[in-house]
Amino acid sequence: MPLASRLCTRWFSLGLAALVATGCATSTAPVAPVTPVMSGAPTAAAPVRVKVFVAAMFEIGQNTGDRAGEFQHWYERYWKGATPVTVPGALQPVYCNADGVCGAVLGMGKVNSSSSMQAILLNPKFDFSQAYYVISGVAGTPPQRGTIGEVNWATWLVDYDLGHRWAPEENKAGEPTFMPRKGYEEYRRFQLNPALVGWAMKLSADTPLKDSDSARKYRLRYPDAAARRAPFVGTGTHMTGDTFFHGPGMSKQAQYIAKLYGADDYVITEMEAAAITLVIKRTHGTERVMSLRGAVNFDQGNPSESTLAHLDPAPGETAGGFAETVENIALVGTRVVDHIVGHWPQWQGGVPKP
Repeated sequence: MPLASRLCTRWFSLGLAALVATGCATSTAPVAPVTPVMSGAPTAAAPVRVKVFVAAMFEIGQNTGDRAGEFQHWYERYWKGATPVTVPGALQPVYCNADGVCGAVLGMGKVNSSSSMQAILLNPKFDFSQAYYVISGVAGTPPQRGTIGEVNWATWLVDYDLGHRWAPEENKAGEPTFMPRKGYEEYRRFQLNPALVGWAMKLSADTPLKDSDSARKYRLRYPDAAARRAPFVGTGTHMTGDTFFHGPGMSKQAQYIAKLYGADDYVITEMEAAAITLVIKRTHGTERVMSLRGAVNFDQGNPSESTLAHLDPAPGETAGGFAETVENIALVGTRVVDHIVGHWPQWQGGVPKP
């Protein structure tokens, strides 16, 4: 048999398409194309269809069995025994359960948390096309508007930075020392879906919250009625900044920025939510984003305490209630997560009408 005929005969076994591509002549007799047999070939696993993703910023030790940080109560509720999924570019692995609830520790600060979130969102092991997000962690609050142990759903997320600042002594007395920088209008503040915030409050506002004797005692150092309240579930603007700002002056500036941008009253200071939300917005939009924070400190000292003393307190002078607050966050947040997952046919297409 001529060489060309032998080659065409061999190529024919690969199918009719290969014959056409190589230009081999065929006989006039019709021959059915042969389908290659892929015996034993590996198949890619279908991506996890994420219904709710819970983002925490840090954990103190292990995910279970020791002192709880921001992730442990969530982990023990949804992922105890789950196989960790390593994601290149993310700080910690992702955990998922059979109901489509996933979560991870993203890291503290804007860059740390947002880079982890982006790596997870872009990883092909997950399908986030219909996912809801709960950005969860501890925070500070001004004593005029919040208290230790409270849990707060964000109505707005505002970036504390992205502008110009100067020293107070370089300005007229009492005037603001912050000016927004042009060009950041699209990502210096986000209004979260009011319908979703409404659902979150409807489902969680009456959650019984934990408290501690140490927190009760600490609150009495402040004359403000809000500071002396027992823990509650509320809403308001969350201020995102990489700086742990302290003192009445910085607190006043945060409120000034919130009002400058048309947001609600500033009630929570934290370090990640606006940055994480920007990443989510660029991939899937913000209609399904929630930010949930628990207050573990006030953003300023009491009237008889200097800002430096508040920033670096002596032993025994810190606010109590950390353990209770991280538990409160999960108590409140799981009510919403469980409802969404338990009523998925009503939620998968978008936030239902109340």
